[in-house]
Amino acid sequence: MKFRFAIAALATVSVGLAFAQTPTPQPAPQAAAPTPAVAIPPAPKPAGTAWVLMDYTTGQVLAGENYDERLEPASITKVMTSYVVAAEIKNGKIKPTDPVLMSERAWREGGAGTDGSYSGFELNKTAPLVDMEKGMAVQSGNDAAIALAEHTAGSEEAFASLMNSYAARIGMKNSHFVNAHGLSAPEHYSTARDLALLGQAMIRDYPETYAYNKIKEYKVGAMNPQPNRNLLLWRDPAVDGIKTGHHSGAGYCLMSSAQRGDQRLIAVVMGSTSEKQRADDSMALLNWGFRFFETHRLYETGKAIAQQRVWKGASKQVQLGVAKPLLVGVPRGRYADLKPSMDVPKVLEAPIKKGQAIGTVKVSLDGKLVAQAPLVALNEVEQGGFFRRLWDSFWMWWESE
Repeated sequence: MKFRFAIAALATVSVGLAFAQTPTPQPAPQAAAPTPAVAIPPAPKPAGTAWVLMDYTTGQVLAGENYDERLEPASITKVMTSYVVAAEIKNGKIKPTDPVLMSERAWREGGAGTDGSYSGFELNKTAPLVDMEKGMAVQSGNDAAIALAEHTAGSEEAFASLMNSYAARIGMKNSHFVNAHGLSAPEHYSTARDLALLGQAMIRDYPETYAYNKIKEYKVGAMNPQPNRNLLLWRDPAVDGIKTGHHSGAGYCLMSSAQRGDQRLIAVVMGSTSEKQRADDSMALLNWGFRFFETHRLYETGKAIAQQRVWKGASKQVQLGVAKPLLVGVPRGRYADLKPSMDVPKVLEAPIKKGQAIGTVKVSLDGKLVAQAPLVALNEVEQGGFFRRLWDSFWMWWESE
């Protein structure tokens, strides 16, 4: 009798302690009819020193050349400046309504008397911070970049230190900044991959500030409206940024991004030969990426993808899901080859709060991890009564022996 009792107990416990069921990706509606897999031809090669095409969702490099080579980023630097300003606003250090002074230094080093691009804000007068940001993003104003740096950190030198600190957090391992505008300077450099990571962070972390980059023209004071130098904004409505750059040492540079449906790509071209060439090459890269890769929405927020046994709780199960939609980018036609798995504790004890992190869902393709997200509890599980806790404690003890 005791033997049969033990066998039954162990069977019960083994069911309770087992991993939750492995989730299976649910195709997005448009993926109901799988796209046939196709051979991916080589990406179109831009005329330039370095380039990269990155999948925004996963950060995966889809194609590139010399993308870890340190080069002068020119005015793409201003995306880093925008990121720092947006971060400092979020941290409560500055406000979008702050009056920002166009100082003597900002006007002389970045204004109309220089060879670089300028916004046209008047010397020794203030403008709202948000206007200065648009003057920097749309007109690529060097004067606005310096004024924003001085307002944010007291000096451009101190601001550059902030730039490097935030760059490190983003994961830009081969970048170093010494100014806010991108004019040529010793030890001022970045890489195509790092700049793509910066674009990814800007879109993800500060979408409202990022949106300034798709404004096609901007007017300051009595000046005529100045057009955005990103020619792709006029060629493809899916393009919504990001930033151009040019000086003699850097050549013509462009960091661009476009979104079609759930799929977003980021392209960076550095050291190109002309304004038109950098636009043509960037558009070719984006079109190639959209043609031969696809993004799928695997799991939606708030929908259960698995359930897990809970011990000592008022209920015996907790539903698991994701806090944010989980998207994944794959070569076109390879959706069915994705392999999902879960990393969850074998033993969960109540109480469990709704939204509590429980484990991780991972998705692999050809043995390589392509996406992952935290698993969270979709329902609360309160602690059970005295006898429930005592009973479950007994079975947990029995299993441990």
